[in-house]
Amino acid sequence: QVQLVESGGGLVQAGESLRLSCVASGRTVNTYAMAWFRQTPGKEREFVAANTWTGVKDYADPAKGRFTISRDNAKNAVYLEMNSLKPEDTAVYYCAVGSRAYYYTRSTTDFGSWGQGTQVTVSS
Repeated sequence: QVQLVESGGGLVQAGESLRLSCVASGRTVNTYAMAWFRQTPGKEREFVAANTWTGVKDYADPAKGRFTISRDNAKNAVYLEMNSLKPEDTAVYYCAVGSRAYYYTRSTTDFGSWGQGTQVTVSS
């Protein structure tokens, strides 16, 4: 079982930046996809960005051009750099690790390990 711990959330003003970090422990995750999702009250958890084991990056449309995902396999970590933040980016952000090695989709059901979440609040 993989344990994930996120950090880096907070309160910022629109247009500012935040960097989220997530460190995995329990086993090496370098053959698994790592991703970020977000959730607001009353809504389903939605995909934000993913970084596969080959280094391919995938972004949801709201994240394209503003967010950058990266991973450091030596540290078992994934990061999300968020620039030009908007009030609609306000959510709890979760990092996740894929359920199967060498397999990736955007679906939450294909991610078996989740962090506790970190709150990002963007004021206008």
